Amino acid sequence: MQYLLLIHIIAGSISLVAAASAVVLSKGKKAHILAGRTYFWGMAVIFLTAIPMSIASSNVFLFLIAIFSFYLAYAGMRFARNRTGRANFFDWFAIGLMVLSGMVMLFLAIFYFMNNNSQYITLIVFGFIAISLGYADFKSYRNKSAIGKQRIARHLTNMLAGTIAVITAVLVTNINIEPVFILWILPTIIITPIIFWWNRKILGVNK
Repeated sequence: MQYLLLIHIIAGSISLVAAASAVVLSKGKKAHILAGRTYFWGMAVIFLTAIPMSIASSNVFLFLIAIFSFYLAYAGMRFARNRTGRANFFDWFAIGLMVLSGMVMLFLAIFYFMNNNSQYITLIVFGFIAISLGYADFKSYRNKSAIGKQRIARHLTNMLAGTIAVITAVLVTNINIEPVFILWILPTIIITPIIFWWNRKILGVNK
């Protein structure tokens, strides 16, 4: 577990730096693409190390967060590379898993609430986000609308949402405050409006 944790932390650090680089680099250029790929594979390593650690510690909460976080990186990568707007088997499977994890989060939130665990707030927030993003991606593929600007918007939304997950992990690992749920949802509260603004800019939506 100690080795897995070390690899997990290193992968998280790499993903965070890569995500920040991808945001500031010119979109579509080789440097941006390299940063994006580095971010994705870093997130893949985070997922592959988080799953056995969460199982070993019987931590359902972290198990669900691992699925949630990796889906965002996977979906972001797929929208970047898939210009046809058509989903493959893995896309449908990933969307189904994302929505399912969101539903389980909401059910687990009820259990946490009944046991006076304030993390039920985190589970409610992340659960609704998981279901909402999963359904939005489902509609994009069903309608084959993930092309052009819509594709870029879906790519941006998932990648930045995944970045929120990495930032959150860094904060909750290094800072201890009560109640715990504050640090879990603070990056989401701060960065989500930026995602909406950026999407409107990409899609050319008038204010």
